[in-house]
Amino acid sequence: MLRIENLKVGELPPLSFELADGECLAVHGPSGAGKTRLLRAVADLDPAPGHIFLDGAERREMPAPAWRKLVRYVAAEPAWWTDTARGAIRDADGKASAKGKDRVGWLTDALGLEAALLDRPLNLVSTGERQRLALLRTLLDEPKVLLLDEPTAALDAGNAALVEELIRYQLLAGRAVLLVSHDGGLSNRLASAHLDLARAVPQSRPAAVSGQAA
Repeated sequence: MLRIENLKVGELPPLSFELADGECLAVHGPSGAGKTRLLRAVADLDPAPGHIFLDGAERREMPAPAWRKLVRYVAAEPAWWTDTARGAIRDADGKASAKGKDRVGWLTDALGLEAALLDRPLNLVSTGERQRLALLRTLLDEPKVLLLDEPTAALDAGNAALVEELIRYQLLAGRAVLLVSHDGGLSNRLASAHLDLARAVPQSRPAAVSGQAA
């Protein structure tokens, strides 16, 4: 379970909410409301006062790289530190294990990507392809929490449907998802609760996910 207590992000009031394993919380709000800043704060990429717990462990109780391996942020336009996606995948997997190779193949197929894209220079890959490659990179080592910032924004309808199905599979596998998307249909189909930053109060449907502004 991901638990947020009195997290202060920008000009927003302190936020407190919980997100259970296998649950999706959709974050809404106008441009500039703080959606991306919230995701980055939960990932411990930007400083933010307050407490964030994962399965009872507070983020400050572990090194930042260890936290970010478990609580993974995927930007709308992800950054790359290698010339090809294959280099980043090797970094994520740590070694070319049989399991890692199998998972790369499964994720490549699930995202509708050609295997050749893994070795193509990233400056020759389209924005939508880079977005899906970044999701592959993120899911390779199976984080506990996914922080997804506009995961289908650069995709056509067919590829957006593949990404949606893959996110749904992650939920079924017990991963928690914090989702920012301007696609209201996507949010409504995947999310069991909604957090409107204009009011900073989560509006829950099932009781499994709850939240409140502190």
